[in-house]
Amino acid sequence: MKNAVCSLNDDNFLEAVSRFGAARCPVALTGAGISVACGIPDFRSPGGLWEEFAPSEYATISVFRKDPAKAWQLYRAMGKILVDKQPSEAHLALGRLEEHGLLSGVVTQNVDNLHQLGGSSRVFEIHGDHQHLQCLRCGRLEAVSEDHFSSGEVPECEQCACPLKPNVVLFGEDVRHLAEIQALIEQCDLLMVIGTSAQVYPAASLPQIVKDRGGVIYEFNQEQTPLSMVSASRVVLTDYFLDGDVEVTLPLFVRQLLET
Repeated sequence: MKNAVCSLNDDNFLEAVSRFGAARCPVALTGAGISVACGIPDFRSPGGLWEEFAPSEYATISVFRKDPAKAWQLYRAMGKILVDKQPSEAHLALGRLEEHGLLSGVVTQNVDNLHQLGGSSRVFEIHGDHQHLQCLRCGRLEAVSEDHFSSGEVPECEQCACPLKPNVVLFGEDVRHLAEIQALIEQCDLLMVIGTSAQVYPAASLPQIVKDRGGVIYEFNQEQTPLSMVSASRVVLTDYFLDGDVEVTLPLFVRQLLET
């Protein structure tokens, strides 16, 4: 079935639930939309962090190396947004899927650690995490604390006195876990795209890879994306589209799946 929009308890929804149960290696790909309900706005959306801190001025590896104090203005703002946030019902739903052996892994573009807090143990963070600081010289990682975001000082590595940066991928740096993600996606026969339009690489390549291998794409988003919109210039990749807030639709879907 192509591009079936699913509403709770309609035939498409029930078919999607049944088909999910037959998958051998379901994987979730998540983006900013799964964390909005937790009080973490999409940094790219209007009013988001990128409006105040232009990525080209604050979020590149070259800026950090040249002027870590300037770069840390962005890191402090980001850290204050992320601190003490708790997982949403959508994060918890993915944790329940893994607990029941129905999810093989989560690939996320987020850096907020909420999947782990929600019960997922096999999480591949493409863009790193904001729970640690890293030393670019010796590779040492240090747990982040609220003091790092309230102080005006740039923290330094205890071993080599090099300025520390949050363990997130900056523009100009390589993304993380590509080999592990590739190995997982090669086995994936069902990809859940959740809270993302999946248009930024390398995440953008994953739905097509799964589809080319005969896999099924489930999309959970508030609005249809290029993955699910019918267009003369591209092939629709989404097989089942569940529209609405993901913190509502995903838990309902998981509940129905576990009760079936």
